[in-house]
Amino acid sequence: MMDAAIPLPPETLPETLPETLPGASLYWCRVVHERLLPFKHKFTYRVFSLLLDINRLPAIAANSRLLRHNRFGLVSFHDRDHGPRDGAPLRPWVEAALAREGLQEAAAQIRIFCFPRLFGYVFNPLSVFFCYDVRSRLRAVLYEVKNTFGDQHGYLIEVPLNRNSGPVIEQSVAKRFHVSPFLPMDGDYHFRLLPPGDKIGILIRQLAPGGALQLLATQTGRREDLTDHSLLKAVIRHPLMTVKVIAGIHWEALQLWRKGAAFFGWSPPPRDAVSPGRPMIDE
Repeated sequence: MMDAAIPLPPETLPETLPETLPGASLYWCRVVHERLLPFKHKFTYRVFSLLLDINRLPAIAANSRLLRHNRFGLVSFHDRDHGPRDGAPLRPWVEAALAREGLQEAAAQIRIFCFPRLFGYVFNPLSVFFCYDVRSRLRAVLYEVKNTFGDQHGYLIEVPLNRNSGPVIEQSVAKRFHVSPFLPMDGDYHFRLLPPGDKIGILIRQLAPGGALQLLATQTGRREDLTDHSLLKAVIRHPLMTVKVIAGIHWEALQLWRKGAAFFGWSPPPRDAVSPGRPMIDE
């Protein structure tokens, strides 16, 4: 089990997708990265993210004066930023990844949690596809990870129906993708996830082969209906969010280098676009 002190929202939430959750939501988020080995280094910043039903992207954009789909706008979502990254619709790509792992039933509803483009630019270190069955039960999670070298890799993990851990989902996967030049490739990711509802919580622990905790990263947020008003408010509060994310990554890398962190050279991404992980089920 994960450390009980992990800062995820403590409330009890339903295990199914709430009936009132619209095709698009906005989340006000706080991101925390804390390195624990071989020394401590921590940074925190505020962002906003969108949760979008990938089946309804054209309709969502058509009903907004600010949000654009696959075209330039103050705020936009482009299919080419995710999945196959060729501009093709995202649903077939996610469906194919689910089918390869025998999770076809998880393709009834698919929602992506990510940063949008602001003024035409975006960088998503992590995007998450939440995949639900016809009864609106969360059945799989696809974590889509990017690095600053332009690479991308996904980790797909089932959410079993027989788990006994309540609303919080625990999963793990072997690390296969180079993210930071100051973290080794060897090790595992442990995920602790509070699915999207009134709040959302994503926690990632990177463990060394011996089990030592190297890195702790969290993104927690509270939901607000996505409207032109809330979207404009988000842009006014975070007009340079994309710049802040990219600049922050490089600034923190500089601080790690100054502190003497070991450097690990770039490794090419796996040939398979998506790697399977495993659920962690309480017995």
